Amino acid sequence: MKVLQINCVFQNGSTGKIVCDIHNGLHKYNIDSYVLYGRGTRFDKDKHVQKVCSETYSKLNNVMSRCTGIMYGGCYFSTKKMITKIREIDPDIVHLHCINGYFVNIYKLLEWLAQNRIKTVITQHAEFFYTGGCGYAFECNKWKSSQGCTECPRWKTETRSIFKDNTHLMWERMKEAFEKFDDNNLMIVSVSPWLDIRTAQSAILGNKQHTVVLNGINTKNVFRRCDSRELRKKLAPKGEKIILHVTPNFVTTPEHNKGGYFVLELAKKMQNSSVKFVVVGNAEKIEAPDNIVFIGKVDDQHKLAEYYSTADITLLTSKRETYSMVCAESLSCGTPVVGFKAGAPEKIALSEYSTFVEYGDLDKLQKAVEKNLKNGKDNEIEMIARKYYDRRHMVDAYVNIYQSLI
Repeated sequence: MKVLQINCVFQNGSTGKIVCDIHNGLHKYNIDSYVLYGRGTRFDKDKHVQKVCSETYSKLNNVMSRCTGIMYGGCYFSTKKMITKIREIDPDIVHLHCINGYFVNIYKLLEWLAQNRIKTVITQHAEFFYTGGCGYAFECNKWKSSQGCTECPRWKTETRSIFKDNTHLMWERMKEAFEKFDDNNLMIVSVSPWLDIRTAQSAILGNKQHTVVLNGINTKNVFRRCDSRELRKKLAPKGEKIILHVTPNFVTTPEHNKGGYFVLELAKKMQNSSVKFVVVGNAEKIEAPDNIVFIGKVDDQHKLAEYYSTADITLLTSKRETYSMVCAESLSCGTPVVGFKAGAPEKIALSEYSTFVEYGDLDKLQKAVEKNLKNGKDNEIEMIARKYYDRRHMVDAYVNIYQSLI
C-alpha cells in the first residue's frame, strides 16, 4: 500500500506533528508513506516529504484571496505542481488534513481526486470542509441548511475580504466539489465525537461516510510525567500552586477564541490566593498582575511536558475547539484540566480528571479551579491517559480505514 498525506505544515504545529506521527507510524506497517505540504521551512531529511509551494507564492495568494473574497481558490501553479506530484507518486490513498494555508486550490484538488477516482481520506481538524469557509462556526448554523451560508455576519473577519461577501459562493463551490466523489472512494474523519455529530448535520458532508479518530500524541517518550522539581522552585519559589495555560498566542481581547482575556481576569480575581499563573505561548505586551508568569513560545516538546508536569492544573479558556491537544498532553503528564465547555474538549477529556463550566462564567471557573487545586493530583491520571491518547491507536485506526477503502 502507498499512502500520501497532504497538509499545510509538516512536523510543526499540532497538525504537522500529527502528520509526522502517521508518516513514521506507517513505516512500521511496511506501508510506503509520502507527505506533501505547503508552508514553513523545507524538510530535506526525508525524500518522501516534499514542499510544493514557496512562502512568497503563498503570501501572494493570500493577498489575492482578500481581493476576490474566495479563501480556497487561486494557487494555480502550486496546485498544478501538487497534482503532478500525486501522479508521480501514484498513491493508493490520498489523506488530506488542514489544507487551508493558501498553498493549494482546495476545490480543484478535490475535483481532481474525485474525477480520477482516487481513494481519499479527509481528517477534519477544523470546520471549513463543511462550512465552506469558517474554521469555527461558533453559534452560526447556516452551514446546516441546504441553502448554505448567506449574508455572513463575520465575512470580513473570517475571510478578510476587502470588497465583497463571497461566503455563499465558497459554500457552493465546496459542495459541488464533494458531490463529484463516489461515496465508496471517500471517508470523512473527525478528530472528536463532537465534530462528527456536526459533520452528520451538515449539508455538504452529512450524506458521506464518516467516522471518528482521536488525535494521538507521543505518550511513551514525550508527554508523560517527568521530574519537574527544579522548574517548580523557579516558577513558584514560595510554594504557590501553579495554574498552566498553553496557547499558540496569548491575546487578551474578549472576542479572541483562545480566551486569554479570561486567564487575565481570573488571575486578577485570585491575586490574594497563593497561586501562580504560567502562560506558555507568544504573548502580547500587556499590563498583568504579578501572579502571572509569561514563558513565551516553547518549541521543545520535552520542555513543554515538564511545564505540564509542574502544574497543579491546566486551564482551558477557548470558546471553541474541535479537539484539544492541550487537554490530551496535560492529562498524559498527570495534570488535571479545568476550563470552559468548548465543544470537543469536554467530550475527549478524561471526565473524572477534568472539569468544564459554561463558557464565559468566571465565577464558576474560579470555583472549579479552587476545588481542583484543593483536591490535588491523582497518580492514576497519567496511566489512564497514556492508554487513551497514545499515537499508536491513531495510526492503527487510520491503517484500518485505508484498508477498508481499498
